[in-house]
Amino acid sequence: MAETPSNMLPLGTKAHDFKLLDTVSGKKLTLDDCKGLEGTVIMFICNHCPFVIHVNSKLVQLAKDFKSKGINFVAISSNDIENYPQDGPEFMKKRAIDEGYIFPYIFDQTQEVAKAYNAACTPDFYVFDSHLELVYRGQLDDSRPGNDVPVTGEDLSNALNALLHNMPIPQYQKPSIGCNIKWRPNKQK
Repeated sequence: MAETPSNMLPLGTKAHDFKLLDTVSGKKLTLDDCKGLEGTVIMFICNHCPFVIHVNSKLVQLAKDFKSKGINFVAISSNDIENYPQDGPEFMKKRAIDEGYIFPYIFDQTQEVAKAYNAACTPDFYVFDSHLELVYRGQLDDSRPGNDVPVTGEDLSNALNALLHNMPIPQYQKPSIGCNIKWRPNKQK
């Protein structure tokens, strides 16, 4: 399993708007529909990545823990479904229901949103404050499939708690590690 790190979008970057299909509700959602009053976590994930599968239950738990505090989560899958059909919308909906996602699981068919966020891997995490400015991008925690480190969500939850308590979020942030986003091949005419 190849390990790809986050590209580490510059802190302070404004969140890029989108209008994408939520695979569970069947509705097109925008950033404004998904954002939280106090902050927003945008995650690039997919169905088949072992790094995402490894942390799925913790993502659900964190989303539940922070929703009542004004932090909303949204998951985006941008993988090429022609070569990775298991990451298609119908399978995304099933995964969201099976895992108990309380957040939208939206499909970036054109991959333009992943490009706008400079996303590189799954999972890739971005935390935006109430003004939709990036305050954290990096790993969930130090756990990886097979490294025997427990999944705690420590890095992400520490950033969210700091945001909620108006405390500084450390500038040094460890990149997330995961499978590379499966980019569609350029089909030039």
